[in-house]
Amino acid sequence: MKSKAEGALILLAIIAGILIYILKIILNILSSFVDAIVYYKTPILIVIITCLGVFLAYKIYSLFYFKSKKFKTIKDSIKNHTTNCNNLNHHIQELQCSYINIKSYDFGQSSMVDSSRYNFKRKEWSKEVKDDRIHHCSATVCKNASIQPIKYFCKYFDVEKNEETLSNFEKVLNDFTSVEEGIILLQSERDLILSSISKSIPSLINLFSKNKLIKKLGFETIDFNDLYIPVFTFQYISAGGNSSSKCEIKLNIENLNKLIRYLNDIIKWRKSIAGQRALMTSKLREKIKERDNYTCCKCNLSIEEEQNLLLEIDHIIPVSKGGLTSENNLQTLCWRCNRIKGAKIEN
Repeated sequence: MKSKAEGALILLAIIAGILIYILKIILNILSSFVDAIVYYKTPILIVIITCLGVFLAYKIYSLFYFKSKKFKTIKDSIKNHTTNCNNLNHHIQELQCSYINIKSYDFGQSSMVDSSRYNFKRKEWSKEVKDDRIHHCSATVCKNASIQPIKYFCKYFDVEKNEETLSNFEKVLNDFTSVEEGIILLQSERDLILSSISKSIPSLINLFSKNKLIKKLGFETIDFNDLYIPVFTFQYISAGGNSSSKCEIKLNIENLNKLIRYLNDIIKWRKSIAGQRALMTSKLREKIKERDNYTCCKCNLSIEEEQNLLLEIDHIIPVSKGGLTSENNLQTLCWRCNRIKGAKIEN
């Protein structure tokens, strides 16, 4: 016992010596830095004052520029374009809210207290989260879910295998695809507008105040995150709380396409529609657009006339009113016409 205590003291002494040596080096460096500032204080002060003067001068210049008649004229000249961009941005935000009413089975609420005589840490227990989109399972189920995500998602999150569920997921895929395309087109349209007026904007403003320029011109912020895409989780935590694992299934475009094909293969279709129905996949969306020459079937606006036009696929007779997802019941609409039409049946 005595030799162990001596060994520990020696080790502590060595560590303390090393820390003191490192601290001494740091203090020497700081001292040299302070001496340099004192020695060169006049040139340093001149540089600092010059930089502050330039910064303040630019801030005053940009403030007056954004309040000038010249800038107001430029802003007014593109007002219709900025309004169009902002309306498209609002439409994209609405599509991001496409609802997926899928959740793990609710087995009720409870509380658990560890009353064991031993002070076990059970550190993994703290990772356990109760949520509608988290399924607590065994290690085997968690592993299998990582191998066959779509199959296990349907099984353990109570996805009903029927026509209505398939139609709901097709709508979500349609909306999410429009979101992805819309964000790209919206960014391109905004860049195109900014490029058209770049020669009228002072170079300094373009270089140092690009974000402020975009805001002052009236463009709203584009949300580039993908938080709207739902994530479903299989979580395993051992009974002893010493190990854990989880499998996350993100219902993005790729997985939604696979889910739609999986549901279609196992649904027992009514004979009346068995041979009539098509799947609203990304491939079908593109096929309908190509068939309609990338032109809105209502206002006849095409991507040749409006380069960054968001085109969407619409059910002529809405699914909610008995319409099928079939090629002869699908049409290409621009986002404006589709937004106006909604779930109505038009002549």
